[in-house]
Amino acid sequence: MKTELSAPHRRLAPLFSLVAAFALTLSLAPVAQAQVTPAAGYTPPDDTPSIKVGATIFTDFTYVNKPTSKDADGNVINPSSFNVSRSYINITGNVSHIVAFRITPDITRETGTGSSLNGSLTFRLKYAFMQINLDDWLPKGSWVRLGIQQTPLVDYEEGIYRYRFQGTTFTERETNPSGSGFLTSSDAGVSFHAAFPGNYGDVHVGFYNGEGYSKPEVNDQKALQVRFTVRPVPMSPILKGWRLTAFYDADNYVVNAERKRAVLNTTFEHQYLNVGLDYLSAYDQTSATTVPAVRDIHGKGWSVWATPKFGKGFEALLRYEGFTPDSVQTAQVRHRDILGLAYWFPHQGSVSSALMFDVDTRTFTGINSPTAQSLYVHGLIAF
Repeated sequence: MKTELSAPHRRLAPLFSLVAAFALTLSLAPVAQAQVTPAAGYTPPDDTPSIKVGATIFTDFTYVNKPTSKDADGNVINPSSFNVSRSYINITGNVSHIVAFRITPDITRETGTGSSLNGSLTFRLKYAFMQINLDDWLPKGSWVRLGIQQTPLVDYEEGIYRYRFQGTTFTERETNPSGSGFLTSSDAGVSFHAAFPGNYGDVHVGFYNGEGYSKPEVNDQKALQVRFTVRPVPMSPILKGWRLTAFYDADNYVVNAERKRAVLNTTFEHQYLNVGLDYLSAYDQTSATTVPAVRDIHGKGWSVWATPKFGKGFEALLRYEGFTPDSVQTAQVRHRDILGLAYWFPHQGSVSSALMFDVDTRTFTGINSPTAQSLYVHGLIAF
């Protein structure tokens, strides 16, 4: 799993490759346009600028069943609260059929010590990127992005999973030794996405800061993330919903101190059932020079989920995951079970709205932590 990215030319090689591909694409534009000659039935692309505004809201009521807590007077209580865990304003648009953009602010709970806004919900930037569409030269759905944007794996998985309003996916929710998620849904960088002809899959390659959208870049280390997805039998009426994915994130905390993630994923989508399986392997070494040396910690685990659909808008969410935070301590495992029942309201177009009751339980093997169980009513609006 070791990857040497410390030499400047090696660190910048992926960026040079992306820039070169981007430059080549632009250089081909005049040639492609020159080959188009007016003919009967030819409709030129629509270059009329446009802009759209949408919104996404995740809201919930949370009741903590286990463990109990104590209030200011020492009374034993089960904490409960009404929350808004996510609120997006999505602004998307096109400057032309080639140039597009997206700006999305997100809310977060301010927790800064001494901040006058401590405890308040504040807006921060989640997405802000420029997109160059490559549909004139590559299969439809190919593009280059520059700015704060979706990372290759998390956004791809959520398009199939659909239940982020209950909680994040396995690779984002499980935490590394420093307490942060192994992956983040958004980061600042440059990326290239290409769709395969015949709906056989796609590839997404990105070069990012590596710290995630909620943190600033802290040094010269960058993350190279690659997702490769294959749809083996796209022409089959049933098996066309089956996809296989391999993902790799090559990054470093500092020079020669690795932060690597490898994920194998398979999903199946059907009219009556969606299923997904993830296997995660992660290496974390926060320093390569500290005395005594910081050990390179290898964590690994897996997650499986299913969403059977009963008709008339009702679906269930069944999810289980187990994660060993340190392969040296194989007896230590963190478990999560999620059981939920959702109702998806009738809708038209891209509008989605749902209510869901679910139970989220955390148990631990070989780890001195109490069982944690919360009951939720989750709500979703997205348009």
